[in-house]
Amino acid sequence: MYNAKSDIFSKYIDLVHKIISPSTYACGLCSLTHGNFSEKEEWRIFRENTDHEFVFMYKNDFLETYPNLDEYSFPVIFEENKKKLELIFDSEKLTTLKSVESLVEELSREVG
Repeated sequence: MYNAKSDIFSKYIDLVHKIISPSTYACGLCSLTHGNFSEKEEWRIFRENTDHEFVFMYKNDFLETYPNLDEYSFPVIFEENKKKLELIFDSEKLTTLKSVESLVEELSREVG
């Protein structure tokens, strides 16, 4: 779940923020998986070639769908297992990852 909102104004502000001051951008997951205008090639290749299905949600959409999971700081990565969400990476763990390659490596280790 990204630490961003899905409305068009928020998307525009996020884009400008990522370009002007990427080091202060609030969504580390967005920074790892996407460049300023599109998904990073390394991430796309991993996502398309894994056996896992990915569902990406903005924070507001996630909280509307899962209101009982509002205690988490975003971004986070969950895995759905038997209709239950299990935390894979919390926001603290995601801040330690410095590249899309490190994200792919850690995800491969955690979920296979």
